[in-house]
Amino acid sequence: MNFSLHFESVFAESDLIMRGIALTIGLSATAIALGTCVAILLVALRHLGNGAVRFGVDSYVELLRNTPFLVQLFMIFFGLPLLGLRMSGTQAALLAMTLNLSAYATEIIRAGVESIHRSQIEAGLSLALSRLQVFRYVVLKPSISKVWPALSSQFVLMLLASSICSFISVPELSGAASIIEQRTFRSFETYIVVTILYLCMALVLKLVLFWIGYRLFNRRTVVTAPLAVEGGVA
Repeated sequence: MNFSLHFESVFAESDLIMRGIALTIGLSATAIALGTCVAILLVALRHLGNGAVRFGVDSYVELLRNTPFLVQLFMIFFGLPLLGLRMSGTQAALLAMTLNLSAYATEIIRAGVESIHRSQIEAGLSLALSRLQVFRYVVLKPSISKVWPALSSQFVLMLLASSICSFISVPELSGAASIIEQRTFRSFETYIVVTILYLCMALVLKLVLFWIGYRLFNRRTVVTAPLAVEGGVA
């Protein structure tokens, strides 16, 4: 049996591939930024709020961490229009990615917060700082510093999980690959190229996160590659 690879027809769709890469990077970067901000807000509410607030935050986190990302994506894209909230596939993808990441990031940052010794918090309070100031200056940065490798791995997982958004016809890299496959009938070649591109984007993101961690926390951080989906997007 003779078999040969032909990448010419795939490379001829380079414009579509580049648009897919740009959308993947844009979605991932925006979701990472928004999801991290939401996670910090939720951790602050859990740390400073009463029992009802903590229960609400914990319920949100457990709901999103224990349901598949694809189901969440479908619930947003197909469910919200029934409530009168219509959005494009790209908007639905961004919302789903942000919510999913915020839940995992909340749990990761919470672990860092709980690692801060009680004496440091008491020292901050003894200096007449408010609880919010103590959280901001004494708790938050050291917490994120301690969990930065785990948080970085979660960001990489979210970049890779953006491929699921092709199920609602978002033309990111995976969606672009599906279109190219239908046009060229070169499935193997198409997904070889896409696999290499995802690998390159993940490695570049890891390096960027390493640099950010070094600059922010002034210490060497190691971003470990995720070995299973257990700690990431379901």
